[in-house]
Amino acid sequence: MTSKFLRFTLAPAALLAISALAQTGSAATPSGSAAAPTAPSSAATTPTTTTPNTGTKVGAINIDGAILGTNEGRRDMEALGKKFEPKQTELKNQNDELEGLKKQLSTQQDKLNEDALANLKKQIETKQKSFDRALQDAQEEFGGQQQEIANRILNKMAPMIVKYAQENGFGLIIDTSKPWPQSPVLMAGQGVDITQPVVEIYNAQSGVPAPAASGAGASKPTGPKPTGTAPTKPATPAPKTDTPKQ
Repeated sequence: MTSKFLRFTLAPAALLAISALAQTGSAATPSGSAAAPTAPSSAATTPTTTTPNTGTKVGAINIDGAILGTNEGRRDMEALGKKFEPKQTELKNQNDELEGLKKQLSTQQDKLNEDALANLKKQIETKQKSFDRALQDAQEEFGGQQQEIANRILNKMAPMIVKYAQENGFGLIIDTSKPWPQSPVLMAGQGVDITQPVVEIYNAQSGVPAPAASGAGASKPTGPKPTGTAPTKPATPAPKTDTPKQ
């Protein structure tokens, strides 16, 4: 019940936000009154610079790691984990009750009469459905609120990524949040990774202090976790060994 539930689906949002900013930042400034204004992109805010990007270097950033590495991300994800602790306890109690009934069925089914056996099986079936539904609802609610936090931070981080790339000669930034073959990036060395500089820039501009360390463990949040009685979600892929771990 305390395993981490950090399945992110940020890559599409990150690509939309950053590419929209990069395209706007690389466009030439319109001259004269004939230039028609363009509608702002819904994926991200307007960049702070319109200087054409002439960089040729290729950089990499772990978007998921960058979001979780910011003080704001750590603070809000930890708060979200604490918010869902009562729900975790409730789900654990439901699961324990269900496992108790299953154990009773396993050890006593040969001793129960037909009616008692049918009643026990019915209880298990009813409680299993109730548990599965509650677990799914909790996971969806947790995942949705987690995504809201991530999208909010990404919307503010995207202009910083573009600005950093333009100022440091990068013409292309790739996202290494997912390992190959889930992404087209086979490998990315530390020498091209800009995750940490972007996190430091974000922390400086946000003004959010680093959250107090909660014990010796990691600061990532926990969320509703499937048990052996319900289908499990895919595990979060392990981070690439050659990119900085946030």
